[in-house]
Amino acid sequence: MSFLDGFFGPICEIDIVFNDGEARKMTEMKTEDGKVEKHHLFVTENLFQRLEHQGIRIEFVGQMELYNEKSNAHEFINLMKELALPGELTQRRSYDSVFMQVEKPYASDIGANVHLRNFLKVTIVRRLTDLVKEYDLTVHQLATCPDVNNCIKIESKYHLKHVIVGNIYFLVVRIKVQHMELQLIKKEITGIGPSTTAETETITKYEIIDGAPVKGESIPMRLFLAGYDPTPTIREMYFMNLVFVDEED
Repeated sequence: MSFLDGFFGPICEIDIVFNDGEARKMTEMKTEDGKVEKHHLFVTENLFQRLEHQGIRIEFVGQMELYNEKSNAHEFINLMKELALPGELTQRRSYDSVFMQVEKPYASDIGANVHLRNFLKVTIVRRLTDLVKEYDLTVHQLATCPDVNNCIKIESKYHLKHVIVGNIYFLVVRIKVQHMELQLIKKEITGIGPSTTAETETITKYEIIDGAPVKGESIPMRLFLAGYDPTPTIREMYFMNLVFVDEED
């Protein structure tokens, strides 16, 4: 490069190239004159701040909340373990904790009048305001089979996510039936004693017979459960209901 290049142009050009420049994300920023420039994006985490606490604990909680009595939530499970004694946190920490063989009497459910939760709750106790983190758990329970009606016998095998398939046997026929419907009914019971309330909702129904059956006749049935999501709990039950409409109705 000649000596005169320094008077008529730059002697050299400087550029910065990142090894991962082609793969790194870009972001837009405005300059002082209002122009928009694209720059490579770098994300950094906030530095850990010193945190004084009066102890750290974890709880396994089972809680029932009535929508009309949110201030009176009932806890049917409350197990607690201490994770740390009073002190301070100066860096990221992890704590191991195990709840062994917890008896969970009620399944998780969000109903029309009640919210039943099973969750983990971590609390960092502080002098002014506690730091709380909750993590919901889903609990399912197996339901017992209902009693069999002596006059109408229903035999079926089903999965709550698939389809109910079976037969209806008419062992005794003493009324003049015009038609018969099969209903899937949801019943929710909340409250205790005099404040007990029950709410019933017909999820779906369809006609399975038109006309009067005869003694000894069997009617096949099939009820698809996809889309209804039946999950029976101690406070929420599902029923298959047979409705007979006689000729005098």
